[in-house]
Amino acid sequence: MLKNLVYVAWGSAFSSQIAKSDFLPAKKGNSRTIEPDETQIFADIQKSIIIFYKLENFNNLFLCVSKNGKFYSIRDMLQTILHFAVLIAAIYVGLTGFLFFTQSRLIYFPASEIVATPDQIGLSYKPVSFKAPDGIRLSGWFIPAESPRGVLIFCHGNAGNISHRLESIKIFHGLQLSTFIFDYRGYGASEGTPSEEGTYLDAKGAWNYLIEHEGLDPFDIILFGRSLGGSVAAWLTREHTPKALIVESAFTSAADLAREMFMYFPAKLLCKYNYDTLAAIREVQCPVLIVHSHEDRTVPFKHALKLFCSAKDPKVFLEISGSHNGGFITSGSVYLNGLKDFLDQVDRNIF
Repeated sequence: MLKNLVYVAWGSAFSSQIAKSDFLPAKKGNSRTIEPDETQIFADIQKSIIIFYKLENFNNLFLCVSKNGKFYSIRDMLQTILHFAVLIAAIYVGLTGFLFFTQSRLIYFPASEIVATPDQIGLSYKPVSFKAPDGIRLSGWFIPAESPRGVLIFCHGNAGNISHRLESIKIFHGLQLSTFIFDYRGYGASEGTPSEEGTYLDAKGAWNYLIEHEGLDPFDIILFGRSLGGSVAAWLTREHTPKALIVESAFTSAADLAREMFMYFPAKLLCKYNYDTLAAIREVQCPVLIVHSHEDRTVPFKHALKLFCSAKDPKVFLEISGSHNGGFITSGSVYLNGLKDFLDQVDRNIF
């Protein structure tokens, strides 16, 4: 089968490097011809080398020899590369489809069990049942404060339910704020299934409840939103003008965050959710406080900076430390005093 066999052996200076590879390119020069004895060939090839064969039916066909003695043509290698590329493409398309069709599971993480109530931290509260504008019945708590300086509507994040926010409720109570915290549809005891439009309607339902059933003036209400709730609170503030808006650990938009979290996918094009906090905050007509940790690894700090730059005056930026979910706790007095200073400025209209 073989008419001529020419191989090039690498010098001893490169032997240790060659031994680590299965395939290596030939180096020109200093070649010698030997008899086509395959036993002798494989004895001589201690490391992988490139072999040039001149076959009976092919001229100068380029082949590779691996350590296990198998021969591969250029065509074989190209076919292998092509098959591998097709496999990678199929996996990529599959993962892209998975991200597109399961977005709601990547955004909403509701918990139905109420694990604690405000009375367990020494605060009296009133369970509240109210309806969103589309008729979905929602659940919440109203925690009154003595001589309140206002009522805070608490729009929580995308996971858990109202029973996981007792630390924040205690902080707000200490700042002389009555708190109305509610669960979005599908969370806690609230009916329905979570959706972007649904979260907006749920926040609007909470606003309507305070205005219509508690008899509050809009300028007695402070809107607070954390993480995803920051986007919901900003949207509601665009619809109604409260006393102030506090946005904590929020992102500029769902598409922007998705692009950063899934950088190897066209996430911004695939994202079905807007949660455009940046667009909403541009239209806010009340004092704004932006709170964010520079150590937040879930929502990068730059999101807060963009939100702050886009908000109208008067506005205040409060930089805290710690994680996305625990920064308000680990920051301690920095967080507490920052909130207090902002509320004092709002009350006195001094910025």
